[in-house]
Parts: sequence; C-alpha cells; structure tokens
Amino acid sequence: MANKRSSDRGFVLAAALIIAVLYFALMELLLLDSSRALQEAQQYRSRVIAATLAESGAELAAMQLVTNSSANVNAQDSQGTMTGTMTHTGNEFDITGDGDATGVPPAHAHVTLKGAVFGNRVQIDFATHVP
Repeated sequence: MANKRSSDRGFVLAAALIIAVLYFALMELLLLDSSRALQEAQQYRSRVIAATLAESGAELAAMQLVTNSSANVNAQDSQGTMTGTMTHTGNEFDITGDGDATGVPPAHAHVTLKGAVFGNRVQIDFATHVP
C-alpha cells in the first residue's frame, strides 16, 4: 500500500512540474508576441506621422501658390519636422513635401504634387506619396 502511495505522489509531482514548464513557456510566447506587436504599432505610428508631416509641408507651400512663383517652408513640432517647396511657372506647378517623424523608430515620407492653375481653378495632374 505504501509503495502505491509514493508512486502516485511522484506522478503528481511530475505532472505539476510539466504543467509549470508549459505555463511559463506559454507566458514567454505571449511576451514575445506582444513585444513584436508593440514594435509594429510604433513603426506604423511613425509612418503615419511622417506622412502627415509631409502632407502638411506640401500644404504650407501650396498656400503661396497664387501669390508667389516659388516657396520654401520649414516647420518643426514635437512630433517631427516638415519641409515644403513649391515652384510655379506659367500655369504649371510642382509641390513637394517631406516629413521626418522623430521617435523610437524614426520615419521619413515624401509627397509630390504636379498640376496646373487655370484662373481660379487648380488642377492636380498626379500625386505621389512615398513612405
């Protein structure tokens, strides 16, 4: 009878150790997955901020489309820097914007707009966004 009881205790101890190892392995996998997801979210946030800054730089340059033949703008805030350039010759214009997001993973984005102005109507022929 005593031999049966000690073998049951050994089995329970072995099962408890196996369950503990599996539990800690599962926790490690969850930790790895959550750190990967956090990195992806930070990279996505930086790309979105850089794209927004590039578009804002292009908009700042485009504000001078009617009054000036060229413009260079630079601005900086807590999220990064934006630059914009605009050239306007005849009816045609070129506007570019660049955005650099600061943060844990830095990111850069570039925007280009080409088009024409006919009186008070602005026509954008094409736009490119490069992350």
